[in-house]
Amino acid sequence: MQSERSDSRAKDGSGKTEWVLHMRRIAAERDQAAFAEVFEHFAPRVKAFLMKSGASDSLAEDCAQDVMVTLWNKAHMFDPARASVATWVFTIARNRRIDALRKERRPEPEDLPWGPEAEPDQADILSLQQESELLGRALKSLPEKQRELIEKAYFGDLSHSEIAADTGLPLGTIKSRIRLALERLRHAMR
Repeated sequence: MQSERSDSRAKDGSGKTEWVLHMRRIAAERDQAAFAEVFEHFAPRVKAFLMKSGASDSLAEDCAQDVMVTLWNKAHMFDPARASVATWVFTIARNRRIDALRKERRPEPEDLPWGPEAEPDQADILSLQQESELLGRALKSLPEKQRELIEKAYFGDLSHSEIAADTGLPLGTIKSRIRLALERLRHAMR
């Protein structure tokens, strides 16, 4: 069996066909031997990739383990028509690294301040009111098409894609109008 696997790797030089077959066996049969081979090949490479991208040894190890668990649990989602096994695995790894970075930057609940906030200074309140009024006037001075998109994006909490679906406008047009509107607002707020 081992020589057959080695032969199939030799046929295409990298084992790409073999990895696809392994993924199919993991998805369909929960084949632990196939998973062990995939794990043995990809886990060290994923860890090295993560460390090269700046992750600590322990974080890279944790993320690599998580990537391999994801591979086991979601093998049925792998589509060889869309990506190679390596591309799929490293995409999962990249996403886990991004998630880890976000988590590092997010304060833990115990780090958040508790209790009532200090009363704002009267000068701060006045300044905020003036800025709010200035922003209101600046928004009203925008062309209607730009203003509507700003309101949907910032007050309606819609993504650019959601706005495109809602308005029927091309995504590029939406991004362009929002960018121009923000530039006008910046100038008006100076």
